Amino acid sequence: MGTEKESGEVEGVMGTDFFWSYTDEPHASRRRQILSQYPQIRQLFGPDPFAFLKITAVVLLQLWTATFLYNASWLYILIVAYFFGSFLNHNLFLAIHELSHNLAFSTPVYNRWLGIFANLPIGVPMSVTFQKYHLEHHRFQGVDGVDMDVPSLAEAKLSFGYLILSTFVGGGMHPMAGHFISEHYVFSPDQETYSYYGPLNLMTWSVGYHNEHHDFPRIPGAASHRLRRAPEFSTIWIRIDLGAGHLHVYHGQNNWSFSRMKRNISNKVDEN
Repeated sequence: MGTEKESGEVEGVMGTDFFWSYTDEPHASRRRQILSQYPQIRQLFGPDPFAFLKITAVVLLQLWTATFLYNASWLYILIVAYFFGSFLNHNLFLAIHELSHNLAFSTPVYNRWLGIFANLPIGVPMSVTFQKYHLEHHRFQGVDGVDMDVPSLAEAKLSFGYLILSTFVGGGMHPMAGHFISEHYVFSPDQETYSYYGPLNLMTWSVGYHNEHHDFPRIPGAASHRLRRAPEFSTIWIRIDLGAGHLHVYHGQNNWSFSRMKRNISNKVDEN
């Protein structure tokens, strides 16, 4: 369904179907091409030495805040959750994302335990299962039925205390959640991953550098900005000027759930 393009992709009709791609996901080939021209980028691979301290500080601050709300009204809890706690819990969402790539410690099990610790203020257990499904998102980006970041057809047609509230508010209609839309929702049929270089990266483990992250998931967020030293690779993509602003764009479109790129599974799967 849709119009076939010379590149082998089929542009979906967003009102009735997804954008379907008949090529492999673009980041594995870009990774090889960039590394062949800039082998020094490999020096950026590896853990963020400050990840443990940053995560610990946010966890303790959020739990400490919760202890002061034990007898507060629900209205006051809602206000604090929206204007304060949601920023902290969304930061922890993305800390768990960073840990799913083992970017705090060289030993994977240490990242797993730190992820469980980071999960405490979120109130919903998700760090362990998130790693499984997120790594599949990298290996099988856009593959129908495998990439859990892409809604199923049914989901596309039938979209449906303090710590819990911070979790759901921070992942919903909130400026911190704008990156969920700006990362992979199709704003141009020729591009399926988008980067945002604005100030929210300070609170989101630099998840805005999303083309860079998919090209090199072994580089921690704290070093992602240094990839822009390969200018010919960072200027060919459409960039998102304000990730949070896409909440407005997203909810202003009809049938926005189909604004994603899908593909069938390929025999060539890059492990990085």
